[in-house]
Amino acid sequence: MKCLFVTVGTTSFDDLIACVSAPDSLQKIESLGYSRLILQIGRGTVVPEPFSTESFTLDVYRYKDSLKEDIQKADLVISHAGAGSCLETLEKGKPLLVVINEKLMNNHQLELAKQLHKEGHLFYCTCSTSLRHW
Repeated sequence: MKCLFVTVGTTSFDDLIACVSAPDSLQKIESLGYSRLILQIGRGTVVPEPFSTESFTLDVYRYKDSLKEDIQKADLVISHAGAGSCLETLEKGKPLLVVINEKLMNNHQLELAKQLHKEGHLFYCTCSTSLRHW
């Protein structure tokens, strides 16, 4: 049972949550062999409706004391570019796709993602680029 975990940390990143939870994205995720998608949505205003079918489950929550358990059970993590989320995922040895929030003015997140990509730790994109084409 493959699990995909999406985290936005303590911030909001509605573009990412809306993109990943769109019907065509859910179809694609399922076609890639994932049977569970966990969305950690932080302060976001986009709140997808959790559901469960025979072949697929969508879980949604705002915050937990720790993301360790969700990261641990994930086969792939899609994360905002917050240092905490990135490093915690990489420490657990999980594959990581970082999505840059283009709406942040001071885009230090892009610098972090570029550096970690250069070192071979992760891939990164933005909502308006690669995520739509996965």
